[in-house]
Amino acid sequence: MFNLLGAIVSGLFVGWLARFIYPGPVPMGLVMTVLLGIGGSMLASFVTVRAAGEDYRDGINRAGCLSSVLGAMALIYIGRHLL
Repeated sequence: MFNLLGAIVSGLFVGWLARFIYPGPVPMGLVMTVLLGIGGSMLASFVTVRAAGEDYRDGINRAGCLSSVLGAMALIYIGRHLL
């Protein structure tokens, strides 16, 4: 239960931050912002953990937060330019 709530809160923060930093308007609602943040976190986790060859480590760190925002921004780019 708390993992789900934590994913929603962090997804909202990451999605909002990615929408704020991304140049130009990014029109989407609250639910899509949360899903964007969660998807960005999953994308960043997949890329960084797999590329480094490390096991999954639980916890919050600055590099993980930054890569989550960059992952969400990559999803915005993909959604705008490739779909």
